[in-house]
Amino acid sequence: MAVKKIEHVGIMVSDIEISITFYRDILGLKVFDRIDLENGVKLGFLGFADAKETVVELVEIKDAEFSEEGRVNHIAFTVEDMETEIDRLKKQNVSFINDSFNTLPNGTKYIFFYGPDREKIEFFEPGN
Repeated sequence: MAVKKIEHVGIMVSDIEISITFYRDILGLKVFDRIDLENGVKLGFLGFADAKETVVELVEIKDAEFSEEGRVNHIAFTVEDMETEIDRLKKQNVSFINDSFNTLPNGTKYIFFYGPDREKIEFFEPGN
């Protein structure tokens, strides 16, 4: 098969600086690259330093209007300790979609919260 991995997830953002700060400082992603195109489009590529397999691409197009649903449905990040991460996010005043995490029959835990442009983000702790 020619498809090998997820290259990146593109998220339309209203202010790339605010979004880079959020994904870097709150979620711990590293900025791999930034590109400012001549047409005013700004791109930021972020990921985890030791796992470059999946990258988040932030795309800012000045004066463009996007519906919340058109940005992306959600992006999920694997975590090791759901409760610790929820406490950390609460201290950062992150807005949660759910009051608490959900647990699947196999023990997997997940919770959704919002990024700075109200994009949905999921923390996912694999179960058995």
